[in-house]
Amino acid sequence: MGGREATMVLLDENGIRCDGRKVDEPRRIMIRAGGLKNADGSAYIEFGDNKILVGVFGPRDVHPKHMSDTDTGILRVRYHMEPFSVGERKNPAPSRREIEISKVIKEALEPAVMLEKFPRTAVDVFIEVLQADGGTRCAALTAASVALADAGIPMRDMVAAIAAGKVADTVILDVNNEEDQAGQADMPIGYMPSLEKVTLMQLDGVLTPEEYKKCVEVGIEGCKLVYDLQKKALNDKYFGNGDN
Repeated sequence: MGGREATMVLLDENGIRCDGRKVDEPRRIMIRAGGLKNADGSAYIEFGDNKILVGVFGPRDVHPKHMSDTDTGILRVRYHMEPFSVGERKNPAPSRREIEISKVIKEALEPAVMLEKFPRTAVDVFIEVLQADGGTRCAALTAASVALADAGIPMRDMVAAIAAGKVADTVILDVNNEEDQAGQADMPIGYMPSLEKVTLMQLDGVLTPEEYKKCVEVGIEGCKLVYDLQKKALNDKYFGNGDN
């Protein structure tokens, strides 16, 4: 799907996107801290039509023992899409994409977690995508940060994540599934607002230097919006009237 047809479908003459949003408007985001009784920490996120559950376990002993590190803890992340999470039934076996996203999320979280405080142990993060709708890695990273905080894992900051991108030669915030498939560029960004540090940045597509700069700026502003919702989720659980 290219050129003119994509432009007409994805962005109209009033700057309204295919799902009715403005160019700088994120999808509806709901984050809930807690909820899994058997996990040390957990979180649930709805990010547009994405629905993702995260459970955190640890710090706990590493098995086999030779995998442990005497100087620091280790972070292990498993990102998994349920077979029913997409339209075409997905093979339940881990795909190359799931293994890649697990690694990307792990590397984005490591700067946030004070692993040196619990040597010889592991923190396990299990991410289950119940329903997928574009931008699952950003939604999963956002929820994983809340679940780690819910587990009481020492952290420098939470990582908030969202994707900026380009559709019909226009920089947009929070790329949905249609825009991801037919748009011109997609840039997932993970950001620690209080430290002003980017921990995740990927780019699929082509941007001019000016568009690249604008994408980063739009993405970071979006991350700040997500960060406020992360803090609200924890505040609602621990200080609000929530029942989880």
